[in-house]
Amino acid sequence: MPHIAASVRHPRASAPHWAAAVWLGLISWQAHAADGACTQMTASGNPEYPPFLWRDPDNDNRLIGANADLMQWLAKEIGVPIEVQYSGPWGRVQEETRLGHVDLIAGAFFTLPRTEYMDYFHPAFHETRSVIWTREDNSALKFRRWSDLIGVQGVTVINNSFGEEFDRYAREKLKINQVASLEQAIQIVQSGRASYLVYEDSPGQAFLARRGITDVKMLGEPVARENLYLTFSHRSPCNTPEMRGRIARALYKLSRDKTMGGFVDKAIQLWRRQTAK
Repeated sequence: MPHIAASVRHPRASAPHWAAAVWLGLISWQAHAADGACTQMTASGNPEYPPFLWRDPDNDNRLIGANADLMQWLAKEIGVPIEVQYSGPWGRVQEETRLGHVDLIAGAFFTLPRTEYMDYFHPAFHETRSVIWTREDNSALKFRRWSDLIGVQGVTVINNSFGEEFDRYAREKLKINQVASLEQAIQIVQSGRASYLVYEDSPGQAFLARRGITDVKMLGEPVARENLYLTFSHRSPCNTPEMRGRIARALYKLSRDKTMGGFVDKAIQLWRRQTAK
């Protein structure tokens, strides 16, 4: 067995070449995998959420708004294109993210159950207020604190969250039905089948303005103030330590430079122009 004897006789001579070859091959494979693993990402979010997100009237498969502009800014910062697509109602968007069909959610409140299928990036990119909406002629409903809603029928959009603390209080003590869309929820309030709607202030105002609805009003006291976060599906092939680092650094820069305010102002103007048509 001359070949075996030769290999035993000169281990120090052959091992370094073998190890170097394997090491170089591994490095080459890792570099190739890193280059090819993430060439594009998809982002989605609540499509009934102006001025942050809404469906493009010229392309129903696309979302536009402040959060969509944020995604385009982020794409340039991290060097990976991001397509902001319509993936269905808000509940469906979350399910698509759970399955890994959507890489990023462009705007979600923090809840513990959502951490089971997506990562949250810090810092948050915006703060929102959730408020109570009711009929214009409903003078009986007075809201100052959460306990004022006990025993009163409410409604909200399915899979919406208003922060961990209020969500828990609502589950334990309030009567709040969930429906598929904001439009349906408002119709339920208008018909009197629910006394109030829980929803965010700016998106609610924008939706009412677009529909020309004047018989529903917003009460001034907020139910909650919550941060909007960018999230990353656990099943996204792009969800690697290196990519998470890139995104985190970009969001820190966004927060430091206060860039998001400009995106919101621009989106409000665009929404108003579209509403006026």
